[in-house]
Amino acid sequence: MEHHPETELVHGGRPQGPGSTLNHPLVLNSTYRAGGPRGYGRSGNEMWDALEEVVGALEGGEAVAFSSGIAAVTAVLDQVPPGGVVVASKPIYMGSWGQLEERSAQGRIGVRWVDMADTAAVLEAGQGAALVWLETPSNPTLEIADIAAICAGREPGTRVVVDGTFTSPLLQRPLALGADVVVHSATKLIGGHADLLLGIAVGDAACAESMRTHRTDYGAVPGSLEAFLALRGLRTLAVRLERAQANAAALAAMLAAHAQVTRVLYPGLPDHPGHAVAARQMAGFGTMLSFEVAGPPERATAVCERVEVFGHATSLGGVESLIEHRGTKDWERRMGTPEGLIRVSAGIEHPDDLVVDLARAIDRACAG
Repeated sequence: MEHHPETELVHGGRPQGPGSTLNHPLVLNSTYRAGGPRGYGRSGNEMWDALEEVVGALEGGEAVAFSSGIAAVTAVLDQVPPGGVVVASKPIYMGSWGQLEERSAQGRIGVRWVDMADTAAVLEAGQGAALVWLETPSNPTLEIADIAAICAGREPGTRVVVDGTFTSPLLQRPLALGADVVVHSATKLIGGHADLLLGIAVGDAACAESMRTHRTDYGAVPGSLEAFLALRGLRTLAVRLERAQANAAALAAMLAAHAQVTRVLYPGLPDHPGHAVAARQMAGFGTMLSFEVAGPPERATAVCERVEVFGHATSLGGVESLIEHRGTKDWERRMGTPEGLIRVSAGIEHPDDLVVDLARAIDRACAG
């Protein structure tokens, strides 16, 4: 019997059979006795298997867990042949940007930066490219790339990778839309409680085997406890997403009507340029939004310093709502991030508390 994803989240990766434990026991082990399928702990762990089983089933591929999201990014980018060209978006997650810039500066790869919301520009830039790297919704400007259109129009041999950190496997399934690989920082929505570092990449069998080899050879292995916590976090992903998405929508509506807010970036708003594409390829509009307030960029910092319910911190995807002033660093400005951009990760608190807290912080910051 085939189940809905919400059911797979709860029941996948559990031991089966009479007398088995309901939850997968935490395996703390560095080596195995000879004669079995495992040898040294760097090559495999039962907790990784359980987590990978669930995420792979949700994404429709074979999942490989890593020590962090950027470790998963590294494993995928290391598959680009020397001299190969990568097409990537601006802005993009800092870690991915750093990887691409460093490899390009070393002459290992070429990078073509492009607006991922412009499908025609992506396909033109992708001519002769080894890989197209999509981040949709993008971090931190929430731009939307048309995954299906880009995958359908690419040249044969060009691989498409999608960073799905902002959506999780429940809101967007890039492999079903034609992508070759999807990567997640499981630190974020999948784990959901800001208590672990872990990454996951999902592809076909050949790609997964290559990534497993990379993980073993370069030591980018997740801890057993981290895999256990990520799997436990997955169990509640559906209910967390439902509440957090509703909160994000409520915050976006308040911001769109606020006199001191000059721009709101949230794909759930009908006037968002990528709204129609997001509605087509996503099962919800996500938990992230960004906005700008009137006045100098320093006012964005003042807003973040005046919240009481929100946590003033980086990262995203946890049960707690977070707020952060982006565009303050040189690399962000080089990527085109507005200097006064404020990024919000909606958590699962009561929506009224979040709306009142953020509106009050904006009013106080703008009052001086």
